[in-house]
Amino acid sequence: MNANLVSQILFYFFAVLTVGSAAVVVFSRSLIYSIFGLLFTFFGVAALYVFLGADFLAATQMVIYVGGVLVLLLFGVMLTHKLYNLDLKTETFQFVPALLLIVAVFGVLLLAMTRATWFSGGVRPPEPTTAEIGKMFMREYILPFEVASVFLLIALIGAAMIVRRRAQ
Repeated sequence: MNANLVSQILFYFFAVLTVGSAAVVVFSRSLIYSIFGLLFTFFGVAALYVFLGADFLAATQMVIYVGGVLVLLLFGVMLTHKLYNLDLKTETFQFVPALLLIVAVFGVLLLAMTRATWFSGGVRPPEPTTAEIGKMFMREYILPFEVASVFLLIALIGAAMIVRRRAQ
């Protein structure tokens, strides 16, 4: 089989997986099903980043969203569900206006994509981005990188102080 054909099949598989699991997130009445749908959405987005040649974004997607945010949501829902014995169900409101808005946004995006010059151009092969991003972090953007780390440390200390104040 041609490598280009396999690549296209995999791309469409991950695109359908991402959109389908995002639909499960939005339309599911069970919060647990929505969280597992979000898991597959995050995996699909990471795979699409790989197809774009953005390996750093794919790894970041996996580590931060799947490894951190999603696990936190899952454990939070599971622990609070057992603690309070709540029936965690969601209701679907305004289905028809939301569907019309989705179709309109999709149409605008499709129109913009077909008129864009990059879409009609040739496909360039994906190149790794991690080494270049690392060089930029350690050379040109070292000061903003360190300032961001200090701000994150201040936010972490502030969150710990707020929790400690409530506990006493």
